[in-house]
Amino acid sequence: MERLPLLTFTPRFQPYVWGGRRLAEWFPSAPQTGPVAEAWVVSDVDTMPTPVASGPFSGWTLSRLIGEMGPRLLGGERWSRFPLLLKFLDAQQRLSVQVHPDDARAGPEQRGKTEAWVVLAAESGGHVFAGFRHGVTEADVRSAIGQDCLPELLHRIDVHPGDLIYLPAGTVHAIGSGLFLFEIQQTSDLTYRLYDWGRPRPLQIDRALACVDWSRGPVSPMRADDGLALDSPYFRLWRHRLDQPRRIGARGQCRLVVVTAGIGVLDDGATECPLHPGAVWMIPAEIGEVECRPTATLDILECGLPGV
Repeated sequence: MERLPLLTFTPRFQPYVWGGRRLAEWFPSAPQTGPVAEAWVVSDVDTMPTPVASGPFSGWTLSRLIGEMGPRLLGGERWSRFPLLLKFLDAQQRLSVQVHPDDARAGPEQRGKTEAWVVLAAESGGHVFAGFRHGVTEADVRSAIGQDCLPELLHRIDVHPGDLIYLPAGTVHAIGSGLFLFEIQQTSDLTYRLYDWGRPRPLQIDRALACVDWSRGPVSPMRADDGLALDSPYFRLWRHRLDQPRRIGARGQCRLVVVTAGIGVLDDGATECPLHPGAVWMIPAEIGEVECRPTATLDILECGLPGV
């Protein structure tokens, strides 16, 4: 049986009103008009699956790949659904203040939603909100919502390219305007809005507050310019800045390579796959390690699955 190839997927796009046009510059398949808020580049969410884009498995969903090629794709791990969802976000307007449940509160047959953002670009004054200020209580939040002043209780972070924000489920957060982000998260689309800046969209205040981890205070940004940047129970994330060839991946493990800047190729010994901003390649576990060769300095995020 031939070895699995490196895999890339057809992105799915979300035309939310808060998006801009930056993603259309990276993805020719994006809608040619209107806002493009999100590009889901690897997804096993039922409503937004990303099919394999080319090669012998063209058109296959991640669910089908796992069902028929599970150990070859994922190694020794066993999942009925791919555990990670990868996105790019172009936020030209601020997003709602929201919170996601953890696994225990997500409900039957659901996962929680722990996530992390990597800031790729930020306009002057670009910021996010991550966590409440120290000492904030549920009563404080309910009162602030009633008085339309909830942002005063949130911890604001002025962000810059390279900042990494880790948001375990239960952390209240919001993305400000003028930001371009990469997001890695659990495979879940459960979101409860707590506040929406006066926009007439429904809120889920009681559900949101029931999910808040009140033990968490303000969140601080993290930085790692090269090497392991984040090691969590739900995913791991490495950063690579490459001027010379380097082997990436790990024997017997499924990894994902996400390019945020530069040009080069990914070589598995049989095929050379192009690397450019927005390119995303999955390295099946039976391939393990590959060589990454830059033509121009490459900035790469390498994503690892939970538990490995």
